[in-house]
Amino acid sequence: MGFLNTIKQKAKSNLQTIVLPETTDIRTLEAAHKILEEKIANLILVGNKDTIKNSAPHLKLDNATFIEPQYCDELDSYVELFVELRKHKGLSEKSARVLLLENPLYFGVALVKTQKADGMVAGAINSTADVLRASLQILGTKKDSKIVSSFFLMLVPNHDYGEDGILLFSDCALVQNPNAQELACIAIDSAKNFQTFVGKEPIVAMLSHSTKGSAKHPDVDKVIEATKIAQSLAPEIALDGEFQLDAAIVPSIGKSKAPNSKIAGEANVLIFPDLDSGNIGYKLTQRLGNAEAYGPVTQGLAAPVNDLSRGCCSDDIVAVVALTALQAQQNKG
Repeated sequence: MGFLNTIKQKAKSNLQTIVLPETTDIRTLEAAHKILEEKIANLILVGNKDTIKNSAPHLKLDNATFIEPQYCDELDSYVELFVELRKHKGLSEKSARVLLLENPLYFGVALVKTQKADGMVAGAINSTADVLRASLQILGTKKDSKIVSSFFLMLVPNHDYGEDGILLFSDCALVQNPNAQELACIAIDSAKNFQTFVGKEPIVAMLSHSTKGSAKHPDVDKVIEATKIAQSLAPEIALDGEFQLDAAIVPSIGKSKAPNSKIAGEANVLIFPDLDSGNIGYKLTQRLGNAEAYGPVTQGLAAPVNDLSRGCCSDDIVAVVALTALQAQQNKG
């Protein structure tokens, strides 16, 4: 069974309710059809039922729940909640109502905040910034997380690196230049998500252009400090650094360059020091290594909201919904 099928089976075992707010987009509706047909998740589609169904009469969407914001019985309570959450920023009742009525992202996140839904997937027609803005304003971050970041699950064919070719890369999509505290938080969140999605013990390497002091530079110092912070905050996680990439994933090189490290050469979670290296790293692995890349998956929010590429296809949306459902299961666990 392939990795994605495994994720789908886990999602099916305990159905979660996922909001899809971008119902004017045909790819979203095609994905909804597939999700409902495969019974991967329960769905809430934001918008007028007749309008949505008439826009795609060939798709079977009857098993979805349709909610039109202006006719939602809970709208006033959502407005009140939104105003309370943003009163420190001076949000007025009028502005809150307009956002909830006219921007499906805000209404969708409100459904997640009030536990009418377990998660949301969007971004096919909205920017990452817009999706995250709505999520942060209404949901905020998890109590034990200080930053919202992201990760990719990389499936590298015909390799024993990581967990039989499965590795988690972070952060490759959101945080431009995390400081040491933020990098430590990214590492801890990533380890937990590796456990959730892969079901194996995370082994975390803090990456650098240096291995255990082989180079001296403030960028290296940041990774060393982040490693110490993460080890202090989560001593139960197998985590070490700083490592060059080969020392992190190749056992013979790990033993040579970092003989005193318990995890050198065995890592399955790779934490990049900045967005440039992370983004380049995952795309190199994807293109030159023919790896499958699942993500970016958002981590650190109080509830699961995941962003899509605006170039996504319907199958991409199905995959992200399955991943989001698994995050929602974990949140409840």
